[in-house]
Amino acid sequence: MSRTAALILAAGGSSRLGYPKQLVNWHGRPLIEGVVSAVSSWPVATVVVVLGASSEEILEAAEFGDSVVLLNPDWEEGVASSLRIGLDHITRIPGIDSVIVALGDQPGVPPEVPGALIEAMERTGRQAVVPKYRYQRGNPVLLGRALWPRLLSMEGDIGARRILQSHPEWVEEVRIDHLEPRDVDTPSDVADLDASS
Repeated sequence: MSRTAALILAAGGSSRLGYPKQLVNWHGRPLIEGVVSAVSSWPVATVVVVLGASSEEILEAAEFGDSVVLLNPDWEEGVASSLRIGLDHITRIPGIDSVIVALGDQPGVPPEVPGALIEAMERTGRQAVVPKYRYQRGNPVLLGRALWPRLLSMEGDIGARRILQSHPEWVEEVRIDHLEPRDVDTPSDVADLDASS
């Protein structure tokens, strides 16, 4: 059984889009539903989703399968609050020692990425593994349990990136021969998503 959990961060308010990006139509269903479905196929033991803004509307419109859905009442604080809520839950799941953090507005993660991240952590023993898409680091990222206390102490609209930049010795990069998956943040991103469907 996998010792890795997946944590999908999907609590944001979609301020640049003007309506919940989690409900953008993607292949005929809400974007968050498609992301959860894809992540559920990864080599992970459990999938945890953190919602915040418009959570009632999203829960009514989207299917989450067997994933665990957590609500973040402090979503306006930013990413750190969702990381705290998700990791607090995952720390209590027996046998889990790493977590892949994915973004709820980033469909199209190449299917080989999660397995490559897990393999690299097992091979190197590094506590953080990040994909490098051609020229730049991206998401999702794999974080070992030893890093979780630091993440649980973060505040504001910052994710793990700042910690990883401060401690390059903790990080293993995995080269991925794809362009980085696009976030869906603006109407033009939605148009691009429609065009590529």
